[in-house]
Amino acid sequence: MYFCFQNHIILTHQEKSGQIRKEINLSYQQLKRAYPILKRQNSIGFVIFLIAVIIIIAVSIGWYRAIVPTCLMIVANAFFMGLLHEIEHDLIHWLYFKKQKTIHHAMLFIVWILRPLTVNPWIRRTLHHHHHKFSGTLHDVEERSVTNGERWTIKRLLTTPDVVLGGLLRLHRMFGDMDREVKNGNLKMETSSKLKRIMFLSIVPVTIFAHVVLYFFLVDGLLDWLNGYDITNLSFPHYVDNMLISLNLIIYTILLPNLLRQFCLHFITSNMHYFGDVEEGNVIEQTQVLNIWWTYPMQLFCFFFGWTHSIHHFVVNETFYVRHIGRKKAQEVLRKYGVRFNDLGTFKRANRFRDFSK
Repeated sequence: MYFCFQNHIILTHQEKSGQIRKEINLSYQQLKRAYPILKRQNSIGFVIFLIAVIIIIAVSIGWYRAIVPTCLMIVANAFFMGLLHEIEHDLIHWLYFKKQKTIHHAMLFIVWILRPLTVNPWIRRTLHHHHHKFSGTLHDVEERSVTNGERWTIKRLLTTPDVVLGGLLRLHRMFGDMDREVKNGNLKMETSSKLKRIMFLSIVPVTIFAHVVLYFFLVDGLLDWLNGYDITNLSFPHYVDNMLISLNLIIYTILLPNLLRQFCLHFITSNMHYFGDVEEGNVIEQTQVLNIWWTYPMQLFCFFFGWTHSIHHFVVNETFYVRHIGRKKAQEVLRKYGVRFNDLGTFKRANRFRDFSK
């Protein structure tokens, strides 16, 4: 369906989305004809995965032996853990080793264990597929879990990387919205019940344990700092200190890099996705391209997620590295059909697509 106005054809959003998919897919086909190696999807994905894991282990060993400085280790591990997040995302879409399940699930397990602040990836697969189908709605629980749709306050800033405590603080509102969506006929009761159940199961036990360890570590550091200025004289019991000492290697080489990585990813994704007033089925209103210069430090630790994730919403079954290699042509297509770029008003509008103050 289209409308004619002064000899111009005005496409509907479905037709625009179809054209975007068609033109981006064509650009990918041309790219793969020019570079046939890109067709070796399993091999490329596995090599990237292996390189990232090896470097994380090597840098961590270097830090443990006092060869690599702490700050450099945290930054390097955060970068490569961000790369593993992209591998996990591709695995969730079954883009590697779909027929060789043992390798597929082994990769999924390793990328999770090296990023234990994230939710269970097998359960996340259900949440993520729901996100694609209902992006920007009140029951898009994957994005809402990372603060999408909330006004910017100190609370949002502090809970941006935290899917446990931060999730608990917004759980009542999310569940209430889902109940209303069921009542209004926008969400099936069985789907709502399933989402509520698996949201909890997705953080048991690994994600909760990793966060609790991190909470103790951060509070212990804060108490030491306050004690150093004679502001207070509080401290944890010895058995807590002993626990933190025994987990020191994991805290520094895995949890702290992931805290940095996860803050950066959640900041970018929660502000490049729109929420709350997205027209049903309108993919053009679901995301924007967020690649303004001041986001670069954060983009570095989520492998420039804001540059390419909008492309993924239109062409789902393509690897992250092809999206990056072909991003310039794809971004030209997105811009041509009206996908927004660097809409910074989203920070004032609590991620609404439209200005809800008017």
